Amino acid sequence: MKGLYERHTELDDVMDRARQLSVRTMIVDIEPLVSWWHNTQESLDWGVAMVVGKVATLPELRVLVFSTNSGRRPSVVPPSREFEVRYLASAGKPLRTAPYRGLPQPGAVVGDQVPTDGLLARKLGFAFLHYQPRLADIPLGPRLMHRLGRLAVPLLFRRPDQ
Repeated sequence: MKGLYERHTELDDVMDRARQLSVRTMIVDIEPLVSWWHNTQESLDWGVAMVVGKVATLPELRVLVFSTNSGRRPSVVPPSREFEVRYLASAGKPLRTAPYRGLPQPGAVVGDQVPTDGLLARKLGFAFLHYQPRLADIPLGPRLMHRLGRLAVPLLFRRPDQ
C-alpha cells in the first residue's frame, strides 16, 4: 500500500476503498471534506460527527485522526467505542510527523492537497486517497495548491494498476 495514490470524488467511495484496504488508521483533512474553508463552527462540529459516524463502518479501524493546518477546532471531539478519535489543529502538514508516530498500519490519508496531505501520506508510508469533489467556488489558495499538486502526483505516487 506504500505510495498508493487514488483519486476520489465522493466520500462514500473513499470509505469503500478504506474498507477494501483494511486500514487501521485513517487521517482525514478538514477542508473541504469535513467542513468548507472558513465555514461556521456548527458546520465543523456537524462534519466531524458525520465522518466519525461513517468511519464507524470500517471494521479494522483503530485510530481516526482529523488533521488540519488551520487553527480551527470542533466544540467537542465525538468519542467512539470502536476506535480512538484525535483532532490535530495547526498540524504543520507535511513537515510535522511526530503526532502520527506509532499509528497502526496499514493507514490512509484522505485529503484534497498533494503538497500537504499527499506528502504526509508518503512520509508515513500510508495510502493517499485524494479527495477531489466536484465543487465550484474553491478559494484561490487551495485551487493553486491543487494545480501544483497535479504536477507532483506522477513523481510521488504509483497508481493502483501499476
